[in-house]
Amino acid sequence: MAQAKPNFNVVFVGHVDHGKSTTIGRLVYDSGLLPEQELTKLKEEAQKHGKAGFEFAFVMDRFKEERERGVTIDLAYKKLVTQKYSVTIIDAPGHKDFVKNMITGASQADAAFLTVACQHGVMPQTKEHLWLLRTMGVEQVAVVINQMDTVDYSEDKFNKVKADVTALLKAVGYKPEKVTFLAISAQFGENVVKKSSKMPWYKGPTILEQLDLFEPPKKPVELPLRMPIQDVYEITGIGTVPVGKIETGVMKVGQKIIILPGRSGKGVPGEVRSIEMHHEQMQEALAGDNVGINIRGVGKKDIARGDVICDAAKPATMVSEFVGQIAVINHPTVIAKGYTPVFHIHTAQVPCQFIELISKIDPKTGQPMPGTPDFLKNGDVAKVKIKPIGNLVLEKQSVNPHMARFAIRDAGATVAAGICVELTEKK
Repeated sequence: MAQAKPNFNVVFVGHVDHGKSTTIGRLVYDSGLLPEQELTKLKEEAQKHGKAGFEFAFVMDRFKEERERGVTIDLAYKKLVTQKYSVTIIDAPGHKDFVKNMITGASQADAAFLTVACQHGVMPQTKEHLWLLRTMGVEQVAVVINQMDTVDYSEDKFNKVKADVTALLKAVGYKPEKVTFLAISAQFGENVVKKSSKMPWYKGPTILEQLDLFEPPKKPVELPLRMPIQDVYEITGIGTVPVGKIETGVMKVGQKIIILPGRSGKGVPGEVRSIEMHHEQMQEALAGDNVGINIRGVGKKDIARGDVICDAAKPATMVSEFVGQIAVINHPTVIAKGYTPVFHIHTAQVPCQFIELISKIDPKTGQPMPGTPDFLKNGDVAKVKIKPIGNLVLEKQSVNPHMARFAIRDAGATVAAGICVELTEKK
């Protein structure tokens, strides 16, 4: 069997209607993954909905609906095989999906394309998404300046948007010299898969070429086993099958594990009986793999989504309180002591209370600012002390960054995102 190409997860983000779905649809179509008759069908569909020209966007939306219905273990985002990688594309059309995919979704993004429409430039969500990417630890970003057809493929217009986004990248803490800016028109397929003749001034890569220019993700196999449970199935003839993505470490058949917190809140011990990936039995699975497993001595009532399967010899920590570094992204008023929103951490959702606002942080330097804040508002970065209401499995950024990130949601919106920097273990 040929050596499988390394998996690479990429998310497309950016302000609503700046062309994310169209870019992906075009990428899929021009790579030959969408048969002509399918596109014709989608064109008719788009016209029927009064959305002529939206056929490429419909490509992803159709997968989205398959995705919502699907129960296959390998989550069907869109797969695209390049020269170097087997790429999983995560489309994040609306903000809500973006957050879910980004934070509790099937995969942590290894890289992101930030999409900016050339005639509109930087918009509120452009900023918000960039902060989220930064806080969630997505290190590689490329900027897609789309809809170049609407500005007559003008190099000046491209450079103007590039300058604005460069300032934003700096403010958030990305190094602009490491970021590629692409000039494309997704609607007309310019510089998506095929090089465009309309922008002779543009010397950069196409979207397809850029995918292979990203650095391969480091597999955190040297860290202890952590697998947050995404879902628990009952499968006839096998029994209880928790499904999820191994965030760190290696899982082997016969390995002793502990599931935290478990229904009891004290952890459920077990032993890995079998591991299945893409409907094949495996002896072992590594960080980055989406698997379904069966565990000796563990039934459906013992475990649930949000629990974490850990190496029994090196379990994760359950916390009584922790210090987080957060970026406030989208709060309608201000955040004060006593605020109790829902924290989304790996696949868990736990209400947590802000018990102390320690200090604001200067986003440009990362250093604490003098004085203790009374409240936090949008755009603030701060250190805060948090108390979970219930059991929560979390690790420090310095111990296991993959288990340290969280998003804070309230009334259906993401209010803030952050990482755990210190914690007090629950005894």
